[in-house]
Amino acid sequence: MTGPLEGVRVLSIAINLPGPAAVARLASQGARVTTVLPPTGDPMEQFARAYFDELHEGQTIERADLKSDEGRARLDELLAETDIFLTSSRPSALARLGLDHATVSGRHTHVCQVDIVGHPGDGAEIAGHDLTYQAGTGLVRDGRMPATTVVDLAGAERAAGEAAAALVERARTGRGSRREVALSDLAHAMARPVVHGLTVPGGLLGGGLPVYDVYAASEGHVALAALEPHFTTRLLTALEINPDDLSRERLAEVFAQRTAVEWQQWADERDIPLAAVAIA
Repeated sequence: MTGPLEGVRVLSIAINLPGPAAVARLASQGARVTTVLPPTGDPMEQFARAYFDELHEGQTIERADLKSDEGRARLDELLAETDIFLTSSRPSALARLGLDHATVSGRHTHVCQVDIVGHPGDGAEIAGHDLTYQAGTGLVRDGRMPATTVVDLAGAERAAGEAAAALVERARTGRGSRREVALSDLAHAMARPVVHGLTVPGGLLGGGLPVYDVYAASEGHVALAALEPHFTTRLLTALEINPDDLSRERLAEVFAQRTAVEWQQWADERDIPLAAVAIA
């Protein structure tokens, strides 16, 4: 695949979701990716094989025991030809394998290393996953599991961005550098709308506005996002609702008259931001 990162060589030893999603993003921009998995493989291979295949499409996958001399020697061969080295292990584990940035850069000064960790700085040894990072920032509500792994995916995007930034820096300095992506930091960033009250129940984007909410249709549900005044005006004009009569109850009564699919077609024809709620 061609793209702005064509010719860039990426080596990843990251398993689970953030690392593979990050290198998938780099591959989509033209980078050539080699992923080295442990002999036991990536847990994603077992519990989400189709997603694993999607994230590794077009990549070279090798398996090596990095605790063995042979495995470390093979990885060192790959590092000699690598621009970006991506990891997602705790610092102590990388140090035991001789894969901390200080050791890697001592042998390969050109390598840009991106380390995905759970918490920044001294907290990088603390165990955690997407769920615990979300829970620690207010993104888990009412004892319910999150709908998606938003922190892992945000971390993947950040890691891809840090990799690109490291390449730019190397072009200026002639040396690779280390970038750290702390998933707990990303969780706090994703939680800012909650902290500021935007998406809490009853908040501006949390159901506090009748024109920005989810409604039941005669079949399915619709998500209405007529946030800007011109969209609100267009919506009310099309529905023949007087602005003084605008309420959640009035809109609920109207949307119950057609199916979600019919409402989406209706909205598309009138340039109104409304979508039928998809069922995953």
